[in-house]
Amino acid sequence: MRSPQFAGRGEDLVLAVPIGATEQHGSHLPLDTDTAIAAELCRRLATRVTDIVVAPAIPYGSSGEHAGFPRTLSIRHDALELLLVELVRSADHFHGVVLVNAHGGNHQPLRAAARTLHAEGRRVLAWAPSSDPGDDSHAGHTETSVMLRLHPEDVVPELAEPGNTQPLSGLIGRLRAHGVAAVSPNGVLGDPTDADPAHGETVLRRWTGSLVTEVTRWRGPAADAPS
Repeated sequence: MRSPQFAGRGEDLVLAVPIGATEQHGSHLPLDTDTAIAAELCRRLATRVTDIVVAPAIPYGSSGEHAGFPRTLSIRHDALELLLVELVRSADHFHGVVLVNAHGGNHQPLRAAARTLHAEGRRVLAWAPSSDPGDDSHAGHTETSVMLRLHPEDVVPELAEPGNTQPLSGLIGRLRAHGVAAVSPNGVLGDPTDADPAHGETVLRRWTGSLVTEVTRWRGPAADAPS
């Protein structure tokens, strides 16, 4: 869109911002997996709820736990928190801002930014998709299925291999202290070997439904979510 297209429309528009990461996702998924998922969820939100404008994605997040793998790029929690606060402050001409996050390492700075913005009286919703049962949390069956649905040309199924399939609750202490490489040498948490695009579409629809519900509730009666 061009700037003049927004003239006179500030008060009724909600800005949706995809927040992702640039980090390893095993040998079979691209570095921009989280960013691609966040952008798709925002796109689907805009098709279901009126007056949603989707911003360019933020492709860098807090990915320090993946620093042991090549080509991961990361910014610190405090830097990401400040970036989000300043971005939303600059969007006062919108009715509100929805921050759609698809990377677990961003949760802490996202929550902190939302607290600051709420305290300033700004309308902001921070949202992230819920995990599938089984702690299939990184480059496993769920994310691989989703990427096979969205960008199959970027997935290399023959390189997919199981990683650490233990529950995340039993790994989180070592992961936070020493990074993903300490608990999964191949960078995968879960088993992507039986991933399929049909399951990916099912997951995307479930996540989209949850996002639409949250945005509709947060926004109030002005939101319209056609089936």
